[in-house]
Amino acid sequence: MPDQLPPGQYVPKRWPVLHYGRIPHFNPQKWTLRVCGATPGPVCWTWAEFGRLPCVDVIADFHCVTKFTLLGNRWTGVSTAQVLAAASPADGVSHVMVYGEYGYNANLRLADFAAADSLLATHRNGDLLTAEHGHPVRLVVPHLYAWKGPKWVRAIEYLTEDRRGFWEERGYHNLADPWREQRYSYQEDPSDGPSV
Repeated sequence: MPDQLPPGQYVPKRWPVLHYGRIPHFNPQKWTLRVCGATPGPVCWTWAEFGRLPCVDVIADFHCVTKFTLLGNRWTGVSTAQVLAAASPADGVSHVMVYGEYGYNANLRLADFAAADSLLATHRNGDLLTAEHGHPVRLVVPHLYAWKGPKWVRAIEYLTEDRRGFWEERGYHNLADPWREQRYSYQEDPSDGPSV
């Protein structure tokens, strides 16, 4: 198992609950997911419309910057490829900002968002996500630390230049590769992102 874990990580007995702020109330009649920013065709899905999008299963690990890793999760949801097909990024888009409830956001390179195993997850291991773990939708980007995958996703914005998200503005690394232990902004190279 040590070879499966990024440096400094351990496997917990259960999935810890970590987030900033309170847990939002989900109202399926009012919930929407917008894709906006630098795109010729923005979209806005209702909960019913989102539920009709094709689903995929992805087997992937989950790495938290607080040093725990959950191995071999089966995530179910809408692939980010489906999002990109429905609302294509304009020429020059290099990054994506993903917004959760209450203004929380996380920035990613477009290539990370578009990775084959990235998805907007609704289920883990066959069970609906609980509210504390992001129900109804959380972004999962398995090759990055989990703060790059906001819970309670409500909007996706295409960017033509990088902009730091919530934790990145508060001292977390802009790229968040767990295999390189990119935890904090003081570890960054100048090319890793905009200045703090």
